[in-house]
Amino acid sequence: MSQLTVGETVSVEGHVQAIGKRRLKGRRTLVTALLDDGTAAVEVVWFNQPWVADRIQRGDELRIIGSVNRFGKRVNIAPSEFEQLDASEGPSAPILPVYPLTQGVSQRMLRRWTRTALDRLGEIDDPLPNGLLDQHDLPPLGDALADLHYPETPADRDRARRRFIWEEFFWWELRLALKAVLRRRPDTGIAMGDEGQLVPLLGKSLPFELTRAQRRVLSDIFRDMRSARPMNRLLQGDVGSGKTIVALLALLRAVENGYQGALMAPTEILAEQHARKLGALLEPLPVQTALLTGAVTGRERETVLARLATGELDVAIGTHALIQEGVEFGRLGLAIVDEQHRFGVAQRLALTHKGGHPDVLVMTATPIPRSLALTFYGDLDVSRLDEMPPGRQPVTTRLVPENRRAEMYQFIERCLEVGQQGYVVYPLVEESEAMDLKDATSGYESLARRFEGSKVALVHGRLSSEDKERVMREFGDGHIDLLVATTVIEVGVDVANATFLVVEHAERFGLSQLHQLRGRIGRGDQQSRCFLLLSPGAGRTARERVRVLTSQNDGFVIAEEDLRLRGQGDVFGTRQHGVPDFAIADIDRDVELLAVARDTAFDVVDSDPELVRPEHDCLRRWLTELETRDRELARQG
Repeated sequence: MSQLTVGETVSVEGHVQAIGKRRLKGRRTLVTALLDDGTAAVEVVWFNQPWVADRIQRGDELRIIGSVNRFGKRVNIAPSEFEQLDASEGPSAPILPVYPLTQGVSQRMLRRWTRTALDRLGEIDDPLPNGLLDQHDLPPLGDALADLHYPETPADRDRARRRFIWEEFFWWELRLALKAVLRRRPDTGIAMGDEGQLVPLLGKSLPFELTRAQRRVLSDIFRDMRSARPMNRLLQGDVGSGKTIVALLALLRAVENGYQGALMAPTEILAEQHARKLGALLEPLPVQTALLTGAVTGRERETVLARLATGELDVAIGTHALIQEGVEFGRLGLAIVDEQHRFGVAQRLALTHKGGHPDVLVMTATPIPRSLALTFYGDLDVSRLDEMPPGRQPVTTRLVPENRRAEMYQFIERCLEVGQQGYVVYPLVEESEAMDLKDATSGYESLARRFEGSKVALVHGRLSSEDKERVMREFGDGHIDLLVATTVIEVGVDVANATFLVVEHAERFGLSQLHQLRGRIGRGDQQSRCFLLLSPGAGRTARERVRVLTSQNDGFVIAEEDLRLRGQGDVFGTRQHGVPDFAIADIDRDVELLAVARDTAFDVVDSDPELVRPEHDCLRRWLTELETRDRELARQG
């Protein structure tokens, strides 16, 4: 106790030299004890806990856990808990567990119960084979449980924690590996032929060269399509990295082999943009395409459905309308899901069920941290477009204080005068009494007055599909100069002449979402600028998060930082997308263990797909228990 430092939380042991209780003003009490460990005597203080004076006597040996404070010239300890040590019971555990508590239950009670439970445990079957325990230096289950609660040393505790973290990851990845084996059995998919005529024809007509990354990814995709095993690949590409061209060439590979292709997008705006862009590129080729969204109705819809069912249509581009009842494909060979994180698993599967085991390519422009990719998509092959097309200039991003708003508007005015376009994004459509935030509707009215010489328009999710499409088409055609919007423009909007973006209340958006919004500009060869404005009350964490964007343009780096700052439960809404709620593991902190567990799980399944080897009996039994438990939980809601 002679080494105590003010401000620290400490654990100390000593003998009680004196104990006292006195009443303070307002019927409060103060209990004090003088604790001596042989190096110093320190006062221990309990406020409003009069019962302590009845529990402690002079001469008792106590272990105190609490914060070290300075009161005047004296140092004291305010305990968060204490324990009376009994010499007759032998030495106490050097490290004690700290449990979450509920009313009426103390740490001492819980420790007594867990000790009793561990003492009564006896021999316990380990669900992990001895070979895996030895391979990864993991303690047996009984030892790990004891060391997790009552370790002799911190190293014992860390080894026990490592075992349970690794095990949680392993069971998750093992189930993914078994799913992958079932899905990729030989002879269940479509084996496409080698290169035909359409892919080279499009390659020659493109006004640009493919990047090395695009060629590498296409090589992966074409190899999968040649295999009799169904392709199941995730394509990650930062905003503007050229995923759409990769998707188009993959669709053409299916078409030149006599199959149909489907591209499903999460919004009508994105689907319609894909249809325009791909239609223009395919115009010189003998390829029949059609758009199918909720806005396609009546006779036009009937015609599209009939041509899809007969196989006359080669490529269908659409939204959820592609998976509705009554939509049938004559010979679906490739299903592509764009911005896949906006679809549920059932929706993605519904598209693949429109054909007999088609190849599947899921794409995202929201870079996924390595840890989430291993957890979300551990059963998928992953390709990354990590190279931008030549000629693109990185977007300059700045935080704009409120007192420099007028200066920012002057810059925007100069951009508009020379024919450039841009966006102003708000977090809300309309004013809200619950939140003191600027909204898009009021912002549109104000900006229309401020830039009265320019054409200003408003787009948001509450507009009808026809109105949204009309506004976006006019903006793309250059008839609108300044587009005031919500996050409806977050994905897929591609206007090369848009060179500036303003985000109001930037702290209301996640880092990856801001990066997606920023991806709406910088798509041409002109220098583009992004301006971020914060609310006056924005907190320190929010400001730190937004500042990352001002110094970083790499979406994969930004995604990792977003995960670090917000945690696995908030990034991409993972709680709603099937990422397991691990009890002890953390996919960001423990990503290296996650990678090892994944490799091990896939190695086990590759060597023994049915888990029939004797050494894998324990794995098979435990998987059966897990599945039974999951079914019971699902049955009970």
